[in-house]
Amino acid sequence: MEEKQALGETKLNEEPGKEELENHVGLEAGDAGTLPGEQPLEVGHEAPQPTRLYKRRWLIVFLFSSYSLCNSYQWIQYGIISNIFTKFYNVDAFTIDWMSMIYMLTYIPFIFPVTWLLDRKGLRVIALVATALNCAGTWIKVASVRPNLFPVTFLGQFCCSFAQVFILGMPSRIASVWFGSGEVSTACSVGVFGNQLGIAIGFLVPPILVPNVDDLDELAHHISIMFYITAGVATFLFILVVIVFQERPKLPPTQAQATARSIPPEQYSYTASILRLLRNKAFILLIISYGLNVGCFYAVGTLLNRMVLSHYPGEEVNAGRIGLTIVIAGMVGSLICGMWLDRTKTYKQTTLSVYLMSLVGMIVFAATLSLGHLWLVFITAGALGFFMTGYLPLGFEFAVELTYPESEGTSSGLLNCSAQVFGIIFTICQGKIIDNFGTLEGNIFLCVFLLIGSIMTAFIKSDLRRQNANQQAKAAAEGPLSGQDYGATALISESQTPASQP
Repeated sequence: MEEKQALGETKLNEEPGKEELENHVGLEAGDAGTLPGEQPLEVGHEAPQPTRLYKRRWLIVFLFSSYSLCNSYQWIQYGIISNIFTKFYNVDAFTIDWMSMIYMLTYIPFIFPVTWLLDRKGLRVIALVATALNCAGTWIKVASVRPNLFPVTFLGQFCCSFAQVFILGMPSRIASVWFGSGEVSTACSVGVFGNQLGIAIGFLVPPILVPNVDDLDELAHHISIMFYITAGVATFLFILVVIVFQERPKLPPTQAQATARSIPPEQYSYTASILRLLRNKAFILLIISYGLNVGCFYAVGTLLNRMVLSHYPGEEVNAGRIGLTIVIAGMVGSLICGMWLDRTKTYKQTTLSVYLMSLVGMIVFAATLSLGHLWLVFITAGALGFFMTGYLPLGFEFAVELTYPESEGTSSGLLNCSAQVFGIIFTICQGKIIDNFGTLEGNIFLCVFLLIGSIMTAFIKSDLRRQNANQQAKAAAEGPLSGQDYGATALISESQTPASQP
């Protein structure tokens, strides 16, 4: 949504004055104030707070997408040419699989401290730590390009995986803090888009930059070029975040965000917030179903090189291109799903539909992989990616709706924690099944869990709390009825009760 109310943009470090507040009050989707000629709200009702959309919001979300891209590219950087790295470092394929799985394993113990830090210190500190860790990891890898230095390159990958903890759950938080109610799902999709584009580049670029040659000195040269390029990009993005990234806008974009801001810090308990989320039955179902879907995606991405080469030997470059196809189709799916949610607000229906189509896509991909036609694999992989990757922003946004006004970083963190746990389990199990039985059996294994996730999604009771908060604020601004309380106090009181589904 374009800025319909804003005539200009507040400067980064400038407090808006009284006249500016009067001229730039947002009036969309419950973002209202008392205008001349209107009667003030009745006694006992709290007036809706002034809100505004800033042009800077798009710069913030695109900058986040960029450093998310740089980090996620490195997740699959080793796995997509696993046969080359096993030869260079003289390790087995399972060891190289851990270069991807370390991203999942690191997330699990650190997500709770990181979401606590997000609530205490805010988005800017999280962004600075994320880009600093990612930058450090890339330079450690630069120093690891010798066959006897596998522990060093693993340390660099660990630093990058630690940085991911500060990145993966942030799209919904940035969308809520910066964007209006009519564009929040699209903004979340843009945030996820960067992560997916990074994975796409990770599938495409390493097979091109690092050809499968026998001379280890020449191979070291090609690997070094790849690592230097990554380090240069990571350093540039770190500097850009230091200069540009802003904590939050001066005025909130929506009444829902204004209400969340109005909760005094001393009344907020991170532990109590976690407990409320864990008592929310609908959210628990979403945590498990989200983990099953995204865990399957992680397993497919990590093991794609092995699956493709088992049926099409010598096709390392095409294996990367198939991975690219999966993610590019998924990025399109993410954006379409985000815009669809902004237009329709049909969170459960859309989430369930996309989940079922992910299951169908996985079945078709499994059935066609061994037919001997690479062009067919490209098509079925693209269909799988469109729905499986397109599901990511749906899960984030549905979680925010179910858990408002709890921190978006906390709800997203729990979703991603589930995804990492299932990702590790599925990657290890599917890898063993592929080694012992074949790729078809390994993919059928994933199909079973996607079916379970689809059934669980169908049982999620839709309770769109954030949408209800905006609608109540809009009703209050338009003229509250006698005896009804649509004020912020009521919203806070209602939303902080134990999260159970009515």
